[in-house]
Amino acid sequence: MNAAIEVRRPGMHVLAKPIGSVCDIACDYCFYLEKRELYPRGEHFRMPDEVLSRYIEQYVEAQPTPVVEFVWHGGEPTLLGVDFFRRVVELQKPLRGAKEIRNALQTNAMRLDDEWCAFFKDNDFLVGVSLDGPREIHDRYRRDRKGAGTFDRVMAGVELLKRHGVEFNVLACVGRETAYEPLAVYRFFKEIGARYIQFTPIVEREADTETKAIRFWLARPSALDRPEPNTRVTPWTVEPEAYGDFLIAIYEEWVRRDVGATFVMNFEWALTAWLGEASPVCIFSKTCGRAVAIEHDGAVFACDHYVYPEYKLGNVLTDNLGDMVERSVAGGFGPHKEATLPRTCRSCEVKEACWGGCPKHRFATTPDGEPGLHYLCAGYKKFFRHIRKYLRAMTTLIENDLPVSAVMQAIDGPLIITRNPPAAARAAESPLR
Repeated sequence: MNAAIEVRRPGMHVLAKPIGSVCDIACDYCFYLEKRELYPRGEHFRMPDEVLSRYIEQYVEAQPTPVVEFVWHGGEPTLLGVDFFRRVVELQKPLRGAKEIRNALQTNAMRLDDEWCAFFKDNDFLVGVSLDGPREIHDRYRRDRKGAGTFDRVMAGVELLKRHGVEFNVLACVGRETAYEPLAVYRFFKEIGARYIQFTPIVEREADTETKAIRFWLARPSALDRPEPNTRVTPWTVEPEAYGDFLIAIYEEWVRRDVGATFVMNFEWALTAWLGEASPVCIFSKTCGRAVAIEHDGAVFACDHYVYPEYKLGNVLTDNLGDMVERSVAGGFGPHKEATLPRTCRSCEVKEACWGGCPKHRFATTPDGEPGLHYLCAGYKKFFRHIRKYLRAMTTLIENDLPVSAVMQAIDGPLIITRNPPAAARAAESPLR
C-alpha cells in the first residue's frame, strides 16, 4: 500500500520581541537590556511590517496544534503603541479559518489607558502583568530610569484592566529578599483579584571579565561545549533553599484554601509532571529547543535565554520558522539538556519533575564535584519532595473523575469518594488550564 503517512511535528513556542529589549524601566535583575548591544547604534527597534507579516504567516503555518498562541514580549511592547497590535490582529484575521489564534501580551502595565484596555477586551488578549508583590517588595528592584518605584503606576494599570474586564495574570519575579515573604506576596495577589500567578526565580551571575562585553560571544566557543566556571551570583539572586521554602509556604496555604479558585502555574507544572505528562514549560522539559525567540528584525534564536550570535537559527525573511526549530532540536541545543545531566540528577527521585532545570542556570557542582548542577537544585528538590503527598491525593481524585479541589477536604478529614460528580463541577474546579 502506497498511502502517504502524515508525520506531525511536535508543537513549538515562540516568544516574540517586536521592540527588542527597549523598555521604559530598568529592573535590577533584567537580563535582556544588554541585548541592545547586539545591534549597531541608531538601530530602530520596531518590528517592520514585512517581518511582522512573515512571522505571523509562518507561525500559523508551522504550528501543528489547532491553537496558535502568539506571545508578545519585550522590553516593553506597549511602547510600540496600540496601532501596532491593531495591525497584528489585522494580519491574523485571514488565517483564523483553519486554526484558533490567541494573543498574550506581557507588560509592566504602566502605559495602559482606556484605549489599550478596550483594545485588549475587544480582541480577547490575555495580559500578563509584571508585578512582584506589594509596594515594598515590588519597588525594591522594579524602578524607573530615574530610580523611582513603579508600584503605583503598575497598580493603576491593573485597575484599568479590571474595570474593562480584561483577563490578566501576574508574572512575579522572586528575588533574594522576596523569598522571605511568601505569604505577603501570595495574599497580596489574591487581594487584587489575580487568579493566575506564575513565580519566576531570579538567578543571575555577576559578570566576569569575559561576559562584561556581549560582543565577546562572537568569538568565544559554544556555551554547550565549555565549562561555566563563574558561580558568583548577584545580590538579588534568590537563595536555593529559600526559594524552595517560598514555594512550600504558598503551596501549604493554596492547597488548604484556594485549589480551583487561584491557579499557580508552578503548582500546575508539578502536577502535570506527577501525572507523567510532558511539561508545558521548557525549563522542566526533558529536552529543549522548541521554545524559540524572535527579535524585532526577524532573527530567530534557539532560546530567550540564549539570544547570542552563536544561537541564531536564521531569519523569517529568509528561512522557514518550522525548519529553524527542527534544526535547533536536532543540531545539539535540544538533546544537550538531557545528555549533560549530572549523575546525581540521573538517579534523583524527582528527576521527572525538573529534568535538571534550565541549562542557563546549571553552573553549580554536585556533592561529588561534577559540574552542571542547577543552581536551584536544593530548592527544587525540597519543594517537589514536600508536595508529593498532595500530588498523590490529587491523582486519586483525578483517577476517580473528581474535582481536585476536593483535596482541601482530604487534608482536614477523611476523603469520601463519590463516583461521577456533575461534569460542570469537575470542569469548573480543575486546576489544569
